[in-house]
Amino acid sequence: MADAIKELIPTRATLIQRLKDWQDQPSWQEFFDTYWRLIYGVAIKDGLTEAEAQDVVQETMIAAAKHMPTFQYDPGIGSFKAWLLNMTRWRIIDQVRKRQKLPSHQSGSEETADGTGIINGVADPASQNLEALWDAEWEKNLLEAALAKVKRQADPLKYQIFDFYVNKEWSPEKVAKTFSVSVDQVYLIKHRITTMIKDEVKRIEVEIR
Repeated sequence: MADAIKELIPTRATLIQRLKDWQDQPSWQEFFDTYWRLIYGVAIKDGLTEAEAQDVVQETMIAAAKHMPTFQYDPGIGSFKAWLLNMTRWRIIDQVRKRQKLPSHQSGSEETADGTGIINGVADPASQNLEALWDAEWEKNLLEAALAKVKRQADPLKYQIFDFYVNKEWSPEKVAKTFSVSVDQVYLIKHRITTMIKDEVKRIEVEIR
């Protein structure tokens, strides 16, 4: 399934326009549901603790809410993807700075040869490494967001059949026997759920890279 989806996760220009109204709770909930795993995953892989990563998610969402009214989408200037990365980057930097203010035995800090403080296990948020993490998590998050949406919409039994066949890699014969359906039905359900996932990906892609 992952091989069938190659695009990096974007969001729609229409959603960005709706987010300019901070009182539009359904749109902000959609935004949070789509991007919190991305932000959290990047923070964790960059070396933050779970608590720090949760703070990064919360603070990034707050920062996005404050800046969204003035955000102008122009592909010739910059993408939403890059804008959200910068929002996340600064929140990660904030967490690193908080560590630096702690006593060394709490923060895990060391001194380099020239006396510059470093934080063990945390990559430089300004480095290209963070951008590579962001790109990898962006692509992964698209699939997860699409799967989560389809799982809520699909018939629970049919999605379970799809899950066992595609994700758990059971043979179609084993799935058919377990769920008391024909092998042809297993193939048909897999095709229909896959189509739903691809349609959901298309629904949130294209307009912003």
